[in-house]
Formats: sequence, C-alpha cells, structure tokens
Amino acid sequence: MDGSSPTARRSRQWSSPDRTSISSVLSESRNSALSHQDALAAAQAEHDRVREAAIRVYEKTLKQEEHKRLLEEEKKILEQQKQEEERIRAEERLRAEQERLRALKAKKVPQLPPEPPSPVIETNRPTIAQKPTQPTSTTSTLASILNPNAPSFGSQQLPKTNGLNGYVNGASSTPTAPTAGSQPFGHIRTTPQAHPFSVPSPFAQPSKAAAIQPNGVSAAVPTKPSVPAVADRYIDIHQNLKKLRASLLEQSKLSPVLKQRMGDMRRELRKNMGQLVGEKGGNKKQIQAIQALLDQSLSGAVPSQLVDPSNFITDKREPVEGALHNEAQLPSLFIYLLNHFSKAVINQFVNECGAQPKTADPIGVIVAMIFSKDTYLWRGKTLIDILMAKFRVVCPVLFGYHGSEKTEQGRLRLGWTKTNGVWAPEQQHTDRMKGLGAGYSAIALRNFANSKNTNPWPPSRYWTAMAKIVNTPPAEISNTQCIILRAIIELSEERFIQFYGTAAVAALRKALVEFPNKAVEKTPGVAGLQVLAQILKRDIGLDL
Repeated sequence: MDGSSPTARRSRQWSSPDRTSISSVLSESRNSALSHQDALAAAQAEHDRVREAAIRVYEKTLKQEEHKRLLEEEKKILEQQKQEEERIRAEERLRAEQERLRALKAKKVPQLPPEPPSPVIETNRPTIAQKPTQPTSTTSTLASILNPNAPSFGSQQLPKTNGLNGYVNGASSTPTAPTAGSQPFGHIRTTPQAHPFSVPSPFAQPSKAAAIQPNGVSAAVPTKPSVPAVADRYIDIHQNLKKLRASLLEQSKLSPVLKQRMGDMRRELRKNMGQLVGEKGGNKKQIQAIQALLDQSLSGAVPSQLVDPSNFITDKREPVEGALHNEAQLPSLFIYLLNHFSKAVINQFVNECGAQPKTADPIGVIVAMIFSKDTYLWRGKTLIDILMAKFRVVCPVLFGYHGSEKTEQGRLRLGWTKTNGVWAPEQQHTDRMKGLGAGYSAIALRNFANSKNTNPWPPSRYWTAMAKIVNTPPAEISNTQCIILRAIIELSEERFIQFYGTAAVAALRKALVEFPNKAVEKTPGVAGLQVLAQILKRDIGLDL
C-alpha cells in the first residue's frame, strides 16, 4: 500500500549456526562416566562393523582365488590332454609309416628270366665256342686325338694287332686290356685278369661262356662287363683293416704302454688333420706332427706285433734293391695309424669339402706327401691302397660301379649311406659325394715333376675314374654319377688340361656335353654338368 512501511524481511544469510553438537561437547557432563560409556559403546560398534566388513571382503577374496585356481588347473589339465592326444596321433602316424616301410622292404620284384640264347650256325668249321664280338663306339673316341707317340701317365702302349678281335697276330688266347691313356673313353670292354687276391664281388655280374649245343651248333650268350677284380680287392683290404683294429685292441689289453700310446697317437693324428689350413706353408707343423707319430710306430718305440703288409695292398710285391723296408712284415701299429690317417682324410672330405671344394687341396697335398715318402713305402711302392679301400667303400662310382637310385641294391652300389636303417636325405648324400669327388681330384691331380718321390696315385687314375663314369650306358646313368663327375672336374679342369692337353679338352667335352646329352633321365645332376660347361666357357674361355 502506498505510504505504508515495507514488510520486514527475514535474512537467512547470517543465521546462527546449529550449536547442538558443540553444546554436547561443551556441556558440563562431557567428562562423566556415562558419557565415556556411550563413547566406548559407539567405538565398539564401529569396530565391529569394520571387522565384519573386512571379514566379508576376505572371504570373498578367498572364494575368488579358489575359483581362479580351479580354472587354472582345469586349463592345465586340458593342455596336458591335448599334448597327450598329439603324442598318440604322432605315434600312430609313426607306426603307420613303420608298417609301410616293412611292407616295402618285404616286397620283392621278381627278376626277368635270362634271354634265350641265339644260335649261330657255322659251316665247314669244327664246333668251337664263339667269343662274343666287342661292341663298337657310336661316337668319336679320344683315340683319334691322342698322339700315339706321346707317353701317357701310368699307361702302356698296346701291341699292334691285325684286327682279329683285338688279338695279337690273331692267335692270342688272352685279350690285351687297353690302358687308360691309349683308349680312355671308348666303349671297348675286356674281361679283367684274375688277381691273386681277388674274391667274387657282390655287385659283379657272373660271366657266361658260350654254350655248345649237342647238335654241334654253338650258342653265344651275351655277357655284361664286370667291374675289375681290383675293386673287389679293396673290399678285402677294408675287411682286413677291421681285423687289424680288433687285433690292436687285443694287444692293448696285454700292453698298458701300447694301450695308452695308441689312444694318444690316434687323437693327436685326428687333431692335426682337423687343423689343416689352405695357406701355403701353413700346415708345416701339422705335417711334422703326423710324420713323427708314424715314425714312432715304425721304429718300434711303441712295441706292437708284426703283420704282413700284403694283406693291405692290391698287388704282389717282391723285395726291391735299395728299398728301406724289404722285410716280410711291418709293425701293426704303423698300419693302424695309416688306417686312421686315411679315415681322417675321408672324414675331412665329407664334412668340409662338399660345401667348400677348395679346402680339399691341402688335404690332397698331405696325402701325397705321406704316401710318397720313401720311409713309408714297402718294397719300394706306396701303401695308398689303404686309403683307396676306404674310397671304394664310401664312393664306389669312382671305381666303375653304377645302379638305380630307386632300389635298395642300386643305392648301395652308389655309396648311399644309412643311419639307423633309414637312407640319408638326398641333400646330405649330394654334399657327401661332392666332397669325395673334390677330394679324389685333389689326390690324383698332383704334379710330381719336381719331386724325387713317385706319385702314389698318378693322374692316369683320375683319367680312368672319369672314363668309367662317362662310359655308363645311357639308361643306367644316375644323378649320383653326375654329381661326382662334376665334383672331380670343377676347380680341377686347368690341372687336368696341363697334364693331358688336347686329350683333356676332348675328355671334358665328352663328360660335360655328350654324357649329359645321352642321359635318358634328366636329373638335377645332368643339368649341373651342362651348367658347368657354360661356366668354363664364361670363366676360362673353354668352348666345348
């Protein structure tokens, strides 16, 4: 209303605080016994509440932990079950493969019956057994290239013939075998003469003589060329070396000195072989150590029984005037160390030279030095047949053997190894053959022109090994043969040409061009030979 006084306003901004709680504290009875009892009761109630809450949380945590533990155990059990199931499945697969392998081993393929003899009727002549004519070569041989007046390494000149089956004057009863230098890569094959130490080879084909029919008609039975008997003699040498090792073990039981020194010498020899390097003059210390071991065994410083060295060579020897060792026997420990030296050489070729063929050269040098040293000769000739016996076992292809890689016997003939009854993987076999081929070249292609010693394994052996490979029938060429052929040629072609000149070039053409071209099965090894021919053309200008 106009002119009237304003209504009184009540302000809440500055209201007095509630002093109820404070008043209880400031009251006169705050220190009384009843007040203390109330405070204690309130504190006890709060304590009980907190304790109960803590117990509830604790029990809940325990339950969660127990649940988590049970889940983890269940998961662990499930994983173990899964692992056991995988193991059982793997064992079942292994069992199935083993049964399959046994079934394959038990399976035998029947062999074809022999071909019926083809009768050859002769008239106006007495009935005699006809000698099968030798096959002629369909390709050009190196005989037209070689100089007949130039001497070849380790070969002899053939006597002149009148063309009647290769017999001298047409009347000889025994054919004269062509040498490696005179007819290196031709297809003429002759029956080797029996060796006084030879035994029948498990791989050789039995020869069949011409049969005489009751009606007077002779039937010529075709024969397959057999492997030279000397290759089988290497098998005998290898077995004799095993017997020698057993003999040394028996001797060591009776002689503590021999037992201790024999083991030390074997380890020392193996250690020095493993320390060979490729630097010129870098192996002087190792060579001296190996020669010292051989000298000790030969001198009798470490006593051992005597053995006949003729059990470890392929030829028959008589005493030679001026030879250091003409006696009938040598210390068995000396032959034993030569055997272990040869074994170490083979192991070095296999383990190192497959991937790095250049490492074979220093090993070839020490082999040539040891087996050519006059101190280690017997009756003027080398004992390298001990090493070659091991080569024959691990790499039969170098000695003329061949076979199919798809059969058990074929793989055995090619030197394929087994571990616990299982064939080695193909890559491992390939590396092994590469190393052995490179090692064989490092031994055979050594130049002794400036040495007073005789080459223990001359280049003619290299020529012969190559010829035996390239003369394999086209249908029987294997991948292993091609691998070895490339291994013995690669990095050694220049030394080969230095020894044989134009003949070596022709041989390389036959090995790297004609041989792979005639192969029926085009394997990776066949392609490798053709590639090597292109590499030689690119790197050294050798156009084959």
